[in-house]
Amino acid sequence: MAHSKSNTEFVVKPVPSGGGPSEFRQSMTPHPLVHQELPHDPHFGIYNRRLRSLEYGNMRTEDLYWRLRRQVGLAHTGELATEIRGPDAEAMLNRVFTRDVSRVRVGRCSYQLACFADGGMIMDGVLLRFASDRFWYAQGDGEFPVWLRAHSEGFDVEVFDAGVWISQVQGPRSMDVLAQASDEGMPEHFRYFDLTRIRIGGQRVVISRTGFTNELGWEFYFGSDADADVIGERILKAGEPHGIHTIPAAATNARRIEAGLLFSGTDFDDSVTPFAAGLGAFVDLEKTDFIGMAALARADKSRRTWGLQCAGGVARHGDTLFLNGESAGCVCSSAWSPYLQRGVAIARLKEPKLGPGTELRVECVDGLTRDGEVCELPMYDRAGEIPRGKCTDIPAIPGRR
Repeated sequence: MAHSKSNTEFVVKPVPSGGGPSEFRQSMTPHPLVHQELPHDPHFGIYNRRLRSLEYGNMRTEDLYWRLRRQVGLAHTGELATEIRGPDAEAMLNRVFTRDVSRVRVGRCSYQLACFADGGMIMDGVLLRFASDRFWYAQGDGEFPVWLRAHSEGFDVEVFDAGVWISQVQGPRSMDVLAQASDEGMPEHFRYFDLTRIRIGGQRVVISRTGFTNELGWEFYFGSDADADVIGERILKAGEPHGIHTIPAAATNARRIEAGLLFSGTDFDDSVTPFAAGLGAFVDLEKTDFIGMAALARADKSRRTWGLQCAGGVARHGDTLFLNGESAGCVCSSAWSPYLQRGVAIARLKEPKLGPGTELRVECVDGLTRDGEVCELPMYDRAGEIPRGKCTDIPAIPGRR
């Protein structure tokens, strides 16, 4: 790949039949800071019609996992932010989401789900509230902005692409990086799920105390009016003393599975209710009516989505779980956990009685079938003390002194 900071050009091989580099550039957009990753031979995937690095060809995923867990990682994501603005913004979002948006104060974020009328999940993401009448919704992969626009009819609101890119700084040293990168130093009272505006190298940036790793960390959002190179270089410079490194999706995947953070379209789809997904705590059946509320009020409240651990191997995706020779459920996501030293997975079970402690036979990616056990999520740090900064212990690398 050839690249420059100001005008990234991609040549990807092999090119699908009938396609070419120009077609590739027109249909998929690289992150403005992708040049920071190109020296590591990134392999890309498509996420919200944007490019997201999946893994690096010349860096071990396990080494980058430990960089995240012990130092600090910088991830340039493909998350998409939609702006909802206008006098009826709160009312419209209350109609769409399963939690009471009126409880989200200005300067705060909230994890929010949206469902179809039958209770099946469409999307999850983070709602950021900038003012009484202005929000951003940062989502995973999917066409959810179209859903928001469709349900804005009858409300005095505008729904449009916020025009920002999202990156994450995550890991035990992430706040040290923020303190050095911000022109004004560490923001005051920057609590878990807070958001604020700062300047990095004179460039305007929105930051939030959120992330997709369950490590201590923050995310930053910037648009075309900011100089991306200045922001990126300033953050890397601030992170040098702390061992900062860019990280692809593969390096965060095991960590988010350990933490029980679900991936939309993979760990749930429109056939899964929030209750079955283990997200029933994020459904408020006492609030004003929302799309899917009646169906969810009648729905089975049993949880069917749990963690799975498998010593010696990584579970294969699909219907690969068995109990007494009968199919017991499917593996939605899986990875090797360098910290737990075993395969970890998000599993959706057929019967609600098959909860934590259930022993299953698991088909693994290497073709072998092994013993596995259903477990709670998150798999450790059940109180969430790591992302809140209450637990600052640096995990040891197994087998190293």
